[in-house]
Amino acid sequence: MKIRTKFSLQACNSFNIPAITAEILFPASLSELSELSDEKVSQSYILGEGTNTLFCQPDAPIIIKPNLMGIEVTETEKSFHVSAACAENWHEFVKFCISSGIYGLENLALIPGSVGAAPVQNIGAYGVEVSDFIERVSWYDFSKHKLVEFSQAECQFGYRNSLFKQTLSGKGIITHVHFKFPKLWQPVASYQGLNDMGLAVTPSKIMAKVIELRQSKLPDPKHLPNAGSFFKNPVISRQTFKTMQQQYDTMPFYQQQNGDIKLAAGWLIEQTGLKGFRLKGVGVHEKQALVIVNYASNCGLDIVELSQLIQSKVMEKFGINLEPEVRFIGYPSVGCES
Repeated sequence: MKIRTKFSLQACNSFNIPAITAEILFPASLSELSELSDEKVSQSYILGEGTNTLFCQPDAPIIIKPNLMGIEVTETEKSFHVSAACAENWHEFVKFCISSGIYGLENLALIPGSVGAAPVQNIGAYGVEVSDFIERVSWYDFSKHKLVEFSQAECQFGYRNSLFKQTLSGKGIITHVHFKFPKLWQPVASYQGLNDMGLAVTPSKIMAKVIELRQSKLPDPKHLPNAGSFFKNPVISRQTFKTMQQQYDTMPFYQQQNGDIKLAAGWLIEQTGLKGFRLKGVGVHEKQALVIVNYASNCGLDIVELSQLIQSKVMEKFGINLEPEVRFIGYPSVGCES
């Protein structure tokens, strides 16, 4: 197994925050996963592409960064079955599927991260969630030292949530995600931004439009370090929504199947006047208030401080708690070196 010591993680997180781990391990197979000791696992953090991770301290825990690669495709009369290893890049995987005539993930193009991280967060965009197409997930159980299979139902998928984010967090590694795509493709193009594409819509056109929309709204982490959407869109009851709508009649909202209402966190933040606001070298993006950008900070706690300010302002104005999507590593803590 590839192992490095005193390893810089600055290039391994999209916020570009400096952090050093005493040891990082890159298991690239099931046999190498079995070499991980219980003691090592208990001290470590599992890192994908670092697009949803904020290191809050200069000293990071031991890192396990799975490096399993590979994509396999089989088919039946009605469906394509695609198995992808955890370290495959998500956007490249989406492009592979579309170019192979396998459709369904086009709405999820350009979402940063790895295939293995997609089920953990149950990534979603433009009316589609990855769980819509997941048949099962292969998961290496640290305590049992063996591979376990979880069906779609057993994964307990919810809005930006799953079994792997809750009960099983840190207790194993997703090694492969197994997808099922119906050959009879049904476009999802009713979401704002896609609903003006006309009748001649194709998977490639949807993917191109999604990429265009994301690039117009979200800054490229390579140029402005960020983790995309920092907060989840809050879901409230219909009764609470009706009360709010009387005061904010232009407030965007999304009806949920169970009758609840999803609000746009970016809109809520914008109404507090924080869009474009900067503090200690970090700031709320000027075009998309849901994005926190690291302009010039070397301390993850600066980002935590700004996120807490945003939460307090939204709570004060709307009575709604915004929940971060980003994972804070090494927090709470006492401070950072300058």
